[in-house]
Amino acid sequence: MANEQRSSATTGVLTGIRVADFSRVLAGPYATMMLADFGADVVKIEPPAGDDTRHWTPPVDANGQATYFGSVNRNKRSVALDLTDAAGLAEARRLAATADVVIENFRPGVMARFGLAYDDVRQLNPGVVYCSITGFGAGPGAALAGYDLLVQAVGGLMSITGEPDGDPAKAGVALVDVLTGQNALAGILLALRERDRTGHGQQVELDLLGSLLSALTNQAASTLATGSPPRRLGNAHPSIAPYAVFHAADRELVIAVGNDKQFRALAGVLGEPALADDVRFAANGARVGHRHELTEIIEARLAAASAAHWITMLEPAGVPAGLVNDIAEAIAFAEALGLEPVAETGTASRSVANPIRLTATPATYRTPPPSLDEHVGADWHPLDAPAPKGPHA
Repeated sequence: MANEQRSSATTGVLTGIRVADFSRVLAGPYATMMLADFGADVVKIEPPAGDDTRHWTPPVDANGQATYFGSVNRNKRSVALDLTDAAGLAEARRLAATADVVIENFRPGVMARFGLAYDDVRQLNPGVVYCSITGFGAGPGAALAGYDLLVQAVGGLMSITGEPDGDPAKAGVALVDVLTGQNALAGILLALRERDRTGHGQQVELDLLGSLLSALTNQAASTLATGSPPRRLGNAHPSIAPYAVFHAADRELVIAVGNDKQFRALAGVLGEPALADDVRFAANGARVGHRHELTEIIEARLAAASAAHWITMLEPAGVPAGLVNDIAEAIAFAEALGLEPVAETGTASRSVANPIRLTATPATYRTPPPSLDEHVGADWHPLDAPAPKGPHA
C-alpha cells in the first residue's frame, strides 16, 4: 500500500498523535516538524507540484534538495494529493477525519471549498484539534497575502529595525513565520491538553500579524502607554546603555550592560574607572541620555585591541559581551558550549536541532525531509506499536 523507504521506530511524548499537515512554506511546517520531533506521526499532504519551498533554490543540500524545504520538514512522510481530483480529495478527507491534528495555512475559505474546513472535519472527527494559520485573520484582512516581509512592514517591526538615518530593515530570517509556528505549536499542545480533560477538540486560530504584535512586547507596551511609537535606533536599546554593537580593532562585538554594577566593571576593564562616577554615565538613565558620547569613549578604547581580546577581558569581569558571529561561527560556538545544535538525519541531511530539551522524552531525528510523494498511499502508523522500520505495505 505504501512506498515507504525511510521510517524508523520511535517513542516520544507525542507518539500516537496523528497529524494531517496541509500547511506549506514555513509557519505551519515549522510547527509540525516540532511535533514530529517528539514522536507525532506527521503526514505532509502536498499538491502534485509539491510545497513551494521545494523549488526555492539555490542553495541545495548534498541530495539536491532545497535547503529551505529541508529546514522544516524532517521526520515527516509526504503524500501528494490533487484536491481538485475526486480520488485525491477523498483521501485527503479520510486523513483529516482520522487525524488528531489538522493544520492548514491557506487563505480563508480555501479549505471550505474542498469540504475540509473545521466545521466539515469535526462532523466526522469531533475530537480533532484543527489549527488554521492566516496572514491577517478571516475578517477584513482575509484577502491580504500573508508574506513575512509584508507583515514585518505593516506590523511595525521594520519601523524599529535599521539605522536611525537609514531605511527600514527586515529581519534576516522570516522571523514572523517562525514566531507564528512556535505559537501554533503551543496552541496545538494546549488544545490537546484540553481534549485530554474533556474529550472535545477545538479550532486553534493564529495570524501572522497577531504573532508579531505580541512579539513586540516592550516596544508595543511603550506605544500603548505613551501614545508615541518608538523609532529606529540601529543596534542600540531604547531603555539601556551601553547595550549595542561596538567596533574593536578588527571586528564588531556586542556589549550588553544591563545594570550599573556591570557598567562599573566595564569602565574598569576599559581602563576608564572614572566613567562609573561621571554624572553623565553613573546611572542607566543618564547613560541612555548621553549614549552617543559614551559610545565614542568606549570605541576609542576598544580600538586598541582585537574583539577577541576584549571578550577575554570582559567575560571574567562579569560584563556580558560577545562577538558578532556569522551563522557558521554561531553554530560552532553552540557546539563549543556542548549544546549539540545540529541534528543528523542520514548521511547527507543536517539541520538545526529542536531547541526544546526534555530529559525523559527528548526530541529524536529519525528521517530526513521526504521526497515529494515518497510515501504514496501511506496510512497512519499503528497506535499500539512503534513506527515500523524499513519498507512496508
